[in-house]
Amino acid sequence: MSEEDEEEVPGLPPGTPFYMTPSGHAALTAEVRQLWTVERPKVVEVVSWAAGLGDRSENADYQYGKRRLREIDRRVRLLRQRLDRAQVVDPAAPARPDQVFFGATVTYALPDDREVRVTIVGIDEADGSAGRISWVSPMARALLGARVGDTRRVRTPQGSLEVEVVGIAYG
Repeated sequence: MSEEDEEEVPGLPPGTPFYMTPSGHAALTAEVRQLWTVERPKVVEVVSWAAGLGDRSENADYQYGKRRLREIDRRVRLLRQRLDRAQVVDPAAPARPDQVFFGATVTYALPDDREVRVTIVGIDEADGSAGRISWVSPMARALLGARVGDTRRVRTPQGSLEVEVVGIAYG
């Protein structure tokens, strides 16, 4: 596969490492395995059966199956590209545990003294409702490199926000 065929990852400049946690890597690997060894063979079976019925132009099972096969193949191709580019970072073994890096769980204080806890993870692992933010998000970028007691300014859609790092944990 040439670099021109490679799909760019939104939010990442070309050539940037594709950081993932071990659990994120395992989840993408499991998704590829599920799609390729379980779901795709079932769809191929339905398409083969439907093709044997004759007229494919009005055969919904055949048309849907072919469309689903293209979706599966596209998703598997994307996941394999990401897994090939992945740089797995184990947050349980930070080089400098007193500083915020990929994989850190950070507690920061807002101007109104409320505290927020987030974990900095890979792009595919982000889930704001679970407190898991992508390492390329504005908040994570502001926090990266910080130590407890540091204040950082973050640009948000509502304007500039100043936060203070009150805790850093790994693992």
